[in-house]
Amino acid sequence: MNIDRIVLAFAGTVILTSLALSLWHSPNWLWLTAFAGANMLQAAFTGFCPLAKILKTLGKKSGAAFS
Repeated sequence: MNIDRIVLAFAGTVILTSLALSLWHSPNWLWLTAFAGANMLQAAFTGFCPLAKILKTLGKKSGAAFS
């Protein structure tokens, strides 16, 4: 699994988890969804993703998006 797929899987997991927590626990968990969405949007324009940098230093293979 390359960095691109890991980042997308992680973002999807964070979003779905925060949506579930907002239903079962508190609506304030939607702020985590907003943060994940904002981070994805800025990464689309700048190419900078903190998780991608961490995964790269751990030795994961780069994909097309985060090379």
